Amino acid sequence: MKTVTEIRPIKWDPRRKRLILLDQTLLPGEEVFREYQDPAEVAAAIRDLVVRGAPAIGCAAAFGVVLAALGCAGEQPLHSEACIRGAMAEFRATRPTAVNLFWAIRRMEGLLAACPDPDKIPMILETEAIKIYEEDLAACRSIGDHGAGLVPEGARVLTHCNAGGLATAGYGTALGVIRSAHRQGKIRMVWVDETRPVFQGARLTAWELLREAIPATLITDSTAGSLIASGKVDFIVVGADRIASNGDVANKIGTYPLSVLADRHGVPFVVAAPLSTFDPGIASGEEIPLETRDPGEVTGFKGVTWAPEGMPALNVAFDVTPASLVSAIATEKGILKPPYPAAIASLLR
Repeated sequence: MKTVTEIRPIKWDPRRKRLILLDQTLLPGEEVFREYQDPAEVAAAIRDLVVRGAPAIGCAAAFGVVLAALGCAGEQPLHSEACIRGAMAEFRATRPTAVNLFWAIRRMEGLLAACPDPDKIPMILETEAIKIYEEDLAACRSIGDHGAGLVPEGARVLTHCNAGGLATAGYGTALGVIRSAHRQGKIRMVWVDETRPVFQGARLTAWELLREAIPATLITDSTAGSLIASGKVDFIVVGADRIASNGDVANKIGTYPLSVLADRHGVPFVVAAPLSTFDPGIASGEEIPLETRDPGEVTGFKGVTWAPEGMPALNVAFDVTPASLVSAIATEKGILKPPYPAAIASLLR
């Protein structure tokens, strides 16, 4: 049996102090790793989807802060701290919905503020960034194993966007559940939504599943409803970019309609996410900022334009699924079930 190398979209070179990212804009055609030493270029990589997925963005931003600290190390302490905080502000502005980004920066910011020796700041921040990365990898494996317990035998599973190894430090959240269930012999088929407008399902999730010979079939987003209605979907699992304290979930646009369809036809709708995706500071999904991206992602793709010139387009990147439509939330600490406010509060406590 062929051994498949596990996906690692983010790498840190501790000797050369370089961040290395798999350029996801080129997948599935090319597998190109890019090196980064400039934190501003890391911020651009996050904005431009070279690295994407909420947990992966958090990891990349943490290492970007390390690069900022290394670049600012020769300055006076006050100037150095201001320089690092400036980089943090730039990272915060890249992707407003993914709360893991802000969570990771807060961890780095806390250490920066508490460090009594300015000369030790780069080393302390590097240690923390590596810890964030390793914690995410361990969390994904645990999420997968917990979530697999919810998957029925012989399941035909539907997933949306890419919540796989590419969207995390490795292994994935929603695809982590699918990977673990596949290893237990539970997966009959994975239906992969193409996920318009930039095809994270068709390009990225399909690529991951093919690498590991997990049975999968690509569908258009608009096909999902008829498949669910005809009884060809047994289980739906998606990732999340932010979860409010009441259990409302922000995820890639198109997730909410799937939850409505799942509710209508009695199909379990499960969210897979690490603790870093929960935002206890907001009461509900109404408070989650939803990113709006370049309309050009809707009117065309990679230089090919299919809409008439001058046609306006709306490109809201995320939607919110109310907690009432979520069957369960798989985390690294176990499975959450309704009522979510009490379950989430207990989990985060």
